[in-house]
Amino acid sequence: MALEEGARSCLLRFRQKLEEDIKPTYLMDHMISDGVMTVDEEERIRTQLTRKDQAGALIELLLRKDNLAYISFYNALVREAYDDLASLLHRDLPHISLNPHKGSSDGSATYVQSMLSEGGIPQRPVVFVSRPELVNRAREKLYRLQKEPGWITVFGMAGSGKSVLAAEAVRDHGIIEDCFPGGVHWLSIGQVDKPDLLVKVQSLCFRLEQSLDSQPLHRPPNSLDEAKERLRFLMLRRYPRSLLILDDIWDSTVLKVFDIHCRVLLTTRNRSLTDSVSGAKHEVEVESGLDENKALEILALYTRINLQALPEEARSIVRECKGSPLVVSLIGALLREKPNRWRYYLCQLQMKQFKRIRKSSSYDYDALDQAMAASIEVLPDEHRDLYKDLTVLQKDVKIPAKVLSVLWDLEPEEVEDILEEFVNKSLLFVDNNSKPYLYYLHDLQIDFLLEQNRTQLESLHTKVVRQYQQHYRDGPPTSGDEESLYWIRYLTYHMAKANLTQELYSLMFSLNWVIIKAKIMGPAHLINDYVEYGSILDQEFQEFLSLNGHQLEQRPFPDVVQLALSQPPNSEVYKQAQLQAQNRTKAGKLYFDLVNKSGVDNLSRLVIHPHQGSIYSACFSQDGTKIASCGACKTLKVFKSTSGEKLMEIPAHDDEVLCCAFSPDGRLLATCSSDRKVKVHSPQTFEEEHEEQVNHCQFTNTSGRLLLATCSNDDIQNLWNLNKPSSQNTMFGHFQPVNHCCFSPDDKYLSTCSNDGTLKVFEVSSTNEWKTINVSDMFTDNKEDVFVKCSTWTADGKRVICAARNAVLVFDVETSDMLFEIRTNRMSTVQYCHACPTSNLLAIAFSNYAVELWDLEANKKMADCSGHLSWVQRVQFSLDGSQLLSCSDDQTIRIWETKKVHTSSAIRLKRDSDVLFNHEEIIVSAADNCNRLQVSFFLWQEREAVVLEVPSGKLLATLQGHTKTVLHCQFSQNGQTLITSSEDATIRLWEWQSGKCRVLHGHKEQVRCFSLLSDSPNDSRLLSWSFDGTVKVKLKLQDIEAHHGTILSCHVSPDGFFFATTSTDKTAKLWHCESWQCANTLIGHQECVRSCRFSWDSQHLATGDDNGEIRLWSVKDGSLLKVCSRDGKDGMDSLHGGWVTDLHFSPDNSLLVSTGGYIKWWEVKTGKALQTFYTTGSALKKIHVSSDFSTFVTIDNIGILYILQRVV
Repeated sequence: MALEEGARSCLLRFRQKLEEDIKPTYLMDHMISDGVMTVDEEERIRTQLTRKDQAGALIELLLRKDNLAYISFYNALVREAYDDLASLLHRDLPHISLNPHKGSSDGSATYVQSMLSEGGIPQRPVVFVSRPELVNRAREKLYRLQKEPGWITVFGMAGSGKSVLAAEAVRDHGIIEDCFPGGVHWLSIGQVDKPDLLVKVQSLCFRLEQSLDSQPLHRPPNSLDEAKERLRFLMLRRYPRSLLILDDIWDSTVLKVFDIHCRVLLTTRNRSLTDSVSGAKHEVEVESGLDENKALEILALYTRINLQALPEEARSIVRECKGSPLVVSLIGALLREKPNRWRYYLCQLQMKQFKRIRKSSSYDYDALDQAMAASIEVLPDEHRDLYKDLTVLQKDVKIPAKVLSVLWDLEPEEVEDILEEFVNKSLLFVDNNSKPYLYYLHDLQIDFLLEQNRTQLESLHTKVVRQYQQHYRDGPPTSGDEESLYWIRYLTYHMAKANLTQELYSLMFSLNWVIIKAKIMGPAHLINDYVEYGSILDQEFQEFLSLNGHQLEQRPFPDVVQLALSQPPNSEVYKQAQLQAQNRTKAGKLYFDLVNKSGVDNLSRLVIHPHQGSIYSACFSQDGTKIASCGACKTLKVFKSTSGEKLMEIPAHDDEVLCCAFSPDGRLLATCSSDRKVKVHSPQTFEEEHEEQVNHCQFTNTSGRLLLATCSNDDIQNLWNLNKPSSQNTMFGHFQPVNHCCFSPDDKYLSTCSNDGTLKVFEVSSTNEWKTINVSDMFTDNKEDVFVKCSTWTADGKRVICAARNAVLVFDVETSDMLFEIRTNRMSTVQYCHACPTSNLLAIAFSNYAVELWDLEANKKMADCSGHLSWVQRVQFSLDGSQLLSCSDDQTIRIWETKKVHTSSAIRLKRDSDVLFNHEEIIVSAADNCNRLQVSFFLWQEREAVVLEVPSGKLLATLQGHTKTVLHCQFSQNGQTLITSSEDATIRLWEWQSGKCRVLHGHKEQVRCFSLLSDSPNDSRLLSWSFDGTVKVKLKLQDIEAHHGTILSCHVSPDGFFFATTSTDKTAKLWHCESWQCANTLIGHQECVRSCRFSWDSQHLATGDDNGEIRLWSVKDGSLLKVCSRDGKDGMDSLHGGWVTDLHFSPDNSLLVSTGGYIKWWEVKTGKALQTFYTTGSALKKIHVSSDFSTFVTIDNIGILYILQRVV
């Protein structure tokens, strides 16, 4: 990009004057900072003997450089107060724009407009003036992002025109074609909490996916971590050379979501925000006011008067409002309608009769107040009152005209005319890229309205609520359009501001509201309301949401009434659910009441609310008596673990505190922060600093050689010797931010986890890298980056465990082999994991509010710890393993007693069970984990349980003969013969009273099950199936080589004509019972077919596979009739939350119930899912169904018994 001829000519023309006046050393500092001059070039110029010679050499260098260098030189003159020289160069200032050979101007304009419209870039304001020096400065910085990602911060005071500048800088064909061919994408942020930020990122991801030719990804991300990974994939893989513009950033924590190594331009009032993120950083400062000529140009455009013909009051008006673009626009809009009031509006500004209570020394609020007051004053009386109503709007919230149509009780067309008037007077702004148009106020305008109407705020919000109630008296809007989104999102806000406590209570204490808001907005906003207004609400609904919030992430959206039917019977939640369920069953809906509700309790022992804002870290002292916590509020707090009593509070850092850790003796506390500092708090504070934010810190487990490990976004980890505070060792190896570090139990090794997809193990004594485990190699399903979040060591130090995406992976330390993995079937990512120091338990924290306990030996989930209302950030066991703590974005720490939540240490039923339905009585028998048979009697009003000790109970017979585990047993119809099958591949028929036994051989592998082909005492045929792929019919000496793989299930049709088999070979087969010939092979399943069941009329067969799919077949010809609904398939979950393990038809064959990760009921005719019951555990093995299809009994893998009664 050579220097334009006009610019070259200008330099030559004014060369002599420039050489006489400038001091090159000052100017070159700016040019080096801008990247248009190298240090070597500076040194060569400095070798010149005189200042004038140096100036001449600088001009010679500029003549050989490009437009960017000329612009940088011009900006340097402005910064160093060479205003007279800068004005000489201004007229020939190059525009960084389309080169002539790149196409016609019309084509370029169309291309740019199309690209910007797709990216949501705001259109120019009603009256627009160019600020070429600022625009060129911004474009010069944008060219810095041409070859590598980075950040451009456009900063300045409120109302200085930052957003207009950002939009104008990218309104150029050359910039887009050269730097951002992937597009430019605009996202307005403002002051947001985490749920709102998540919604904004979700909308951006949706917009990016909609623009692609391929199908959108499965579902919106459900947490900020997941959203960050989704956005990273889209920006780096699908839009690799694109620009993301973040408008109006207030908080550095927001930027962390977008710290994904892409190209970002942000507008803000705080120039230091990007200190907390990684990558190259550039700045563009926007002066708080326009220069006089530009401000006069705005007035000339508004009043349609030639610039030279403006009256003398124009310059005085500009000086009074200090060139504020917003204020000048307000005055210009007034003068357009009243062109003879120049002197009047100048006097208004000079009088300063409106005073603002809260002032800022860096912004002239008085001028804005005068301009706003004057603009409102000229509105018609009725419109003035309507504008006052806008006081209730929140900052950074855009609304459609329909919302104001409800508020003002006017037709939408009339509302649009009024809003257009407000826009024309610069009293309101419009987003034309949205359909329908969305309207919003500038933050300063809202501040003005709040100040002017501060005594009427309650009544103004009350008006909003009353108008809503009048307009939507038949029920809330559920269309999902912009209007309904506004009301569902902000109605609670307006009620709270109106102090309508009882009405807010009634609204939020309503299942209908929970259903509507969770379905339209997702659970994050719903739960955020309960946290924000928790002080005036009952705890019942909070508790209900805390236990079921993660279920509201499911797709399709779960039935909230069904979820609520599991609440205690005396709770208001349950009473509402029961009433609604009874009404809906009349319309054919299915609902099921959990009879034994006492089976699942919320088991957290203590809940602490230590901070305002998210809690990022909490930890036990080694003796378990104290808990330290830290988070977004920048403080460190210490509490008693028994009572939650606060012991200490320290203002720890200047930014978010990301981690805290106790020393082994409990005397020291370490913290690390986004402010890049590591601190050790003791009688004398020790402080060190990384180059980027510090993500984690941990002390050694023993005090012998007290070390503190820290890791940071600067890709390194440090070891600090606390006995010698000046001693430090640095460990290198990662090439992306290091998220976590953890000492092995013996302190010999340190494991580290990074965004580069690796887990590394370092020797502590030498600080040398010992091993690298490429965790990213374990994820072969897609090409997205794998970020390893944390690591933990088992108590014996032989295994190291790490968390990435939705999985926890367990590795052998010596061999680096992966032993096994734990993948959640929840729509969530793993936030953290910690291994118990005294047992095989592993605690896992999820982004969807859940904490799970797993047994590492059995690779089995043992418990759910439900109760948090938002993303769980950290979990930790106490040193003795007796307690577990979890901390969350819901501002709470929960402490759990491990023995109570870990059900293997309590009485736990096994999933193999039998049930007898006897009128209103249910008898359940199942073995427990203490080698006892539990027999429970349930009546609808009471429950009695009898536990039979084995072997201390009365023995009738001991039958010895099988050499391996007995898998199945069943009495004959007359009760005289007991039939058993075993892993020893045999079936035995016992005359149990005499002990005589007949052994049936033939199978080569374990015999999982068998069935008597008839209930008739005269028919003794026995059907057995085995892992060897064969079916055998005993006493008829019939063998069938049924499948090439293991047979997983077999069922005989009620009419006795057919039996079905299913197998790991992904097929099911229908067989004739008389001829033993295969009638049909049923092909279509993509995974192992695990279960099958005939309908009671023997006309249909249902089969279920390991992918959660259920298929319905015709027995007559083997044709496929229906595949049950595939809705809800998630990328990390099966259709059924697990294998389909059992199936049952209703007596009239119209309904089907199935078990997998949960229980589902289906309509046979359509294959549509009618209802889902989510159990606490998962992996249901079988379900027992009463003959009238009204009662259902099952046991989950945690050992919890569920008895469900159909609601009528």
